Amino acid sequence: MATASLRIDLDAVLANWRALDAMTSAATETGAVVKANSYGLGAAQVARMLARHGVRKFFVAATEEGAAVRQALGEGPEIFVFSGHMAGDTEMVGDLALTPMLNSVEQVTRHLEALPGAPFGVQLDTGMNRLGMEAAEWQAVAPMVLGAGPKLIMSHLACSDEPAHPMNAQQLAAFRAMTDGMDVPRSLSATGGILLGPDYHFDVTRPGIGLYGGLPFTEAQSVATLSLPVVQIRDVPAGETVGYSNTWTASRDSRIATVAAGYADGLTRRLSSVATLYHGATPCPLVGRVSMDLITVDVTDLTEVPRSLDILGPHQGIEALAELTGTIGYEILTSLGARYQRHYAGGQA
Repeated sequence: MATASLRIDLDAVLANWRALDAMTSAATETGAVVKANSYGLGAAQVARMLARHGVRKFFVAATEEGAAVRQALGEGPEIFVFSGHMAGDTEMVGDLALTPMLNSVEQVTRHLEALPGAPFGVQLDTGMNRLGMEAAEWQAVAPMVLGAGPKLIMSHLACSDEPAHPMNAQQLAAFRAMTDGMDVPRSLSATGGILLGPDYHFDVTRPGIGLYGGLPFTEAQSVATLSLPVVQIRDVPAGETVGYSNTWTASRDSRIATVAAGYADGLTRRLSSVATLYHGATPCPLVGRVSMDLITVDVTDLTEVPRSLDILGPHQGIEALAELTGTIGYEILTSLGARYQRHYAGGQA
């Protein structure tokens, strides 16, 4: 089989959710962010598992993602849409009982006129300058919006992965100034905000990357193992080159495995000649350039012929791989290719 295997440990996702939930008080409800197909790991499977274990609030980026999660979950759990009520979304939002987080006066008008009585929330901008209403906008429409009964008021922290950054306290103060005294559940924290402590927790938290094994939740369990099949092994004499542009030359007689995965599968060319794959606990260096569908790996030091090699797993998590290329674990996960065969373990009730 020449298709890579991506194994997702749902028990690890659940353990990470429970650990983050335990950091908050009983008065705070812990939801789950399942946008971008649960960061590439499968929103339907992750959401169904978490719902079986009591999670009732899920967060997605777009209405179409919300529709897919609703199909997976059925009626009951709330599904909040960060992008709000976009033009053309009305039928889907109404029919599927999605909860758009309204980001502007335009969206407030659209939602209240098109779907009076339908659930909605509000997103406020507390300094990130990305999504949400600023203080003046919010002040102008707050009486009307609050009268319509929003399900949630939220904002998003820009620097929560840096606990000492002054922006955190600045946004907390702004959020309180815009919402204190309002009888509506509030949410400010994703994973990083949870780690900042109870002042940031409010009524609902929204862990995302921490569920899937990424920073800033350093205690997170690893969730993903990516095993890449070996297509061919060849002997390469010292002095010969491997791959496009002859970028790697064998310094000794070597055995080189050609492995089925490349930049079409999310393995960026920045991994060329710097990444390590594993056969069990034995490291095997990636040599030469990453190409579209294939990489080449030095397996000279193995005592057996490998059928597959792991690029993600217990010896190398998403953050270690991200560090090699100057990116973050989010990008590693969300780039995982569509050709990978996803297999799920654990997560049973």
